Amino acid sequence: MSSPVNQQTLDWIAEFETRATRHVVTAGEHQVSWRQFGEGPPLVLIHGGHGSWLHWARNIEALSQDFSLWIPNLAGYGDSSDPRFDDFATMVDVTADCLTQLFGPDTPFDLAGFSFGGLVSANVAAKGLPVRRLALLGPGGHGGPRRERGKLINWKRAETDEALLEAMRFNLWAHMIYADEQIDPFAMGIHTYSCINTRFRSRGISGRGLLGPALDDYSGETLIIWGEHDITCTPEYLMTHMIDGQARRQGVILPEVGHWVNYEAAEPVNALLKAWFLEGQTAA
Repeated sequence: MSSPVNQQTLDWIAEFETRATRHVVTAGEHQVSWRQFGEGPPLVLIHGGHGSWLHWARNIEALSQDFSLWIPNLAGYGDSSDPRFDDFATMVDVTADCLTQLFGPDTPFDLAGFSFGGLVSANVAAKGLPVRRLALLGPGGHGGPRRERGKLINWKRAETDEALLEAMRFNLWAHMIYADEQIDPFAMGIHTYSCINTRFRSRGISGRGLLGPALDDYSGETLIIWGEHDITCTPEYLMTHMIDGQARRQGVILPEVGHWVNYEAAEPVNALLKAWFLEGQTAA
């Protein structure tokens, strides 16, 4: 098969690669690729499972106006090196090592993570790194109930470009995006590019209850954002069990959107993240 990623997405990648400052950080046996955009206080954005830095494509322009964005391809994703591990603890250690090398051990930074990246972010923060504020978007590892919309198709079995793209489109509908009109060529391109370049298996990890203990260990303030129709959780259940009674946590449920809130509801998510992190800067 030829490359199934559409030209619109390839053109966007080419443009934003010219805007990015690239950093390759060696952490143990791994080389982790980071892209930096904008100037200002550091804000780290960590992508989801079967993802890449492109999960934040609709957020970079807005957030880089106020922050210096640091966006990795986690080890085993995108153009970072293959993972020489299959456990979650090492993923967290490698990511934390990178951040310490990039910023130093004492420089405060803000941290946001989507899906599996939310779980990684919470556990990085729990290690005691100087995370000023934390934002989690549809984080994995909550241990609560899920709501399946459709059984995912194994796209690796596709024998033609057409079959591959049909599988990608269905999986976006079943897992990531609620509104049909949001499953546009750009979303298709990002999802296809990211899935093809994923070599780390995160799904089993995200199903374990590793989020709650990490949030209990993190002493800073946390914002959690869910889409109303996120199939990876039941947002109302998590508002009750993760937010209520926790003075240092806030929760927001965005209406009429699914799991990939930072794409499907980019404008309100950008506003929420900007306000959350700027408020933390002012309070500091």
